[in-house]
Amino acid sequence: MILDVDEASPVPVFEQLRGQLAEMIEAGTLPAGHRLPPIRQLAADLGLAPGTVGRVYKELEQSGLVRSRVRTGTVVEERAALRPSETRAEASAAARSYATAMMRLGLTQDDAVHAVRTAWTAVEPR
Repeated sequence: MILDVDEASPVPVFEQLRGQLAEMIEAGTLPAGHRLPPIRQLAADLGLAPGTVGRVYKELEQSGLVRSRVRTGTVVEERAALRPSETRAEASAAARSYATAMMRLGLTQDDAVHAVRTAWTAVEPR
């Protein structure tokens, strides 16, 4: 699992980490049952405060992407198939969030769409 945190980015480190882990889980790069590194270990590896990583794990758990238990650690959850209405709602929320982030970065709509196409190609199964 490769995570990249850019402290010079306008996107907060917390959000970078949460986004990368959520993306890996949703894309299947981190499959159901995969155990995430312990909070202290990941914090040390990335040079972050343990509280930051703990908050990321907590938000991922609240989103239903992982579950945390004392003895087993934090494990990727099995994702149930979404109903079409849930898929549309989730896609709409993700698009709103993405558009807001791109506007905050000062990008145009064309730049944002290009970034999506580039990312889509990178994660599309071959």
